[in-house]
Amino acid sequence: MKALALVLCVLASGCITRAPDSLPGFPRIMLWAWERPEDLRFIDPAKIGVAYLAGTVTLQQDRAEWRPRMQPLRIPPNTKLMAVVRVESSGALGGGAGQSAEWISQASRNAGVSALQIDYDARLSERAFYRELVNHVRAGIPHAMPLTITALVSWCVSDTWISDLPIDAAVPMFFRMGSEKRMRQAKLRSPLCAANTGISTDELEPVKLAHRVFLFNPHPWTEGNLQAAVYEVNRWQ
Repeated sequence: MKALALVLCVLASGCITRAPDSLPGFPRIMLWAWERPEDLRFIDPAKIGVAYLAGTVTLQQDRAEWRPRMQPLRIPPNTKLMAVVRVESSGALGGGAGQSAEWISQASRNAGVSALQIDYDARLSERAFYRELVNHVRAGIPHAMPLTITALVSWCVSDTWISDLPIDAAVPMFFRMGSEKRMRQAKLRSPLCAANTGISTDELEPVKLAHRVFLFNPHPWTEGNLQAAVYEVNRWQ
């Protein structure tokens, strides 16, 4: 535990490139906690926050379905929580943005939640729908609550269509990049992407880090794998 705290202290002490903070009050290390049992009671909530999957919206051309989180999440008191809603779709979409937005907005009212994130790898044909969805969500949550999205790196580098969305920040995902891997060291043009970096524990390849780091783990979090990931990331400074 002491070794983990020491590594996190080094990482949080200012060695990450600073940018305007779109999530004031949130720690500089955020753990994505996906749909599986997660026991994170070992974390120090002063240094680590949790962005947990609160539910999934599944979209088809003429309907939408909602599946709430079914797995337990255990965290220490005073942990800064961000609710994440995953959006999955089958292609070009019609209506349904209003109902989907209501489900997403409801996640912002879960106990202890103080920020909201939408995780949606929208296709080109779905961007108009996504824009409508984000507008509905923004109108459906408290004005002061930060609204963020995950973003393909290309949305931050060469195709900055998200720049006028009513969001506070985007988290470029430097993992599962496929053909976008060539953009790994590219300059992020969209200001929305400047303050956060998303990486995965199973693809720890150096990237220029922003003010805050979101860590994804395809396996359950443990004190050991968190310490190993943070130690590796700290070497990139």
